[in-house]
Amino acid sequence: MTSLASQPCVVLVHGAYADGSSWSEVIERLQRAGLPVAAVQNPLTSLADDVAHTRRILALQNGPVVLAGHSFAGTVITEVGTDPRVAGLVYIAARAPDADEDYAALAQRFPAPPANAGLVYTGGFGGLTENAFLNDFANGVDPVRARVLYAAQGRVSESLFHERTTAAAWRTKPSWYAISRQDRTISPEFQRFLAKRMHATTVEIDAGHLSLITHPDEVTQLILSATRAASQ
Repeated sequence: MTSLASQPCVVLVHGAYADGSSWSEVIERLQRAGLPVAAVQNPLTSLADDVAHTRRILALQNGPVVLAGHSFAGTVITEVGTDPRVAGLVYIAARAPDADEDYAALAQRFPAPPANAGLVYTGGFGGLTENAFLNDFANGVDPVRARVLYAAQGRVSESLFHERTTAAAWRTKPSWYAISRQDRTISPEFQRFLAKRMHATTVEIDAGHLSLITHPDEVTQLILSATRAASQ
């Protein structure tokens, strides 16, 4: 039996255009499984700010931690995951850059996702147009829920997607990856490349970008796989 001191904790990190509540369905399932869970509320003002805030939440946990990141948060957990308390990394339709990698240049080698055309910046911060959010970012989500998510959309700084990590935790930590086959925000082809590059334990979900909302059972099961590995 796992002792309290070594009981895995799960820290969930949200991506762009979202907040910690995007993990609600997964949080409920992890809590029913008896796991301590915390969801980060990142400001999306810079990679350094998001990393610092995630580290603050990480420091509050007891025992080994599994970090899970959705979408842009894959960049955050790639940087934060070098912390010795982190026992595993779970990427949900997420970015996974190498250290000091030009991620934008790498992404250009793959089909451009439709959501890209809907990103509009005003006053140094950007968000998706309603059409892009509902049809590309939240495709597959119940339309009523999708409009609620759109109303609460997190705005991203103009520099956020161009900032580079200083480390790549997936090179030294066990990693898991959930590919979204119907993704219109990060192309599935790109996700497959990233998962293969990191030698991640990989599943494919027949979902859009927000699989954590539309397919929480599958996402939870992948995270549970990582926590079981962390407790051994």
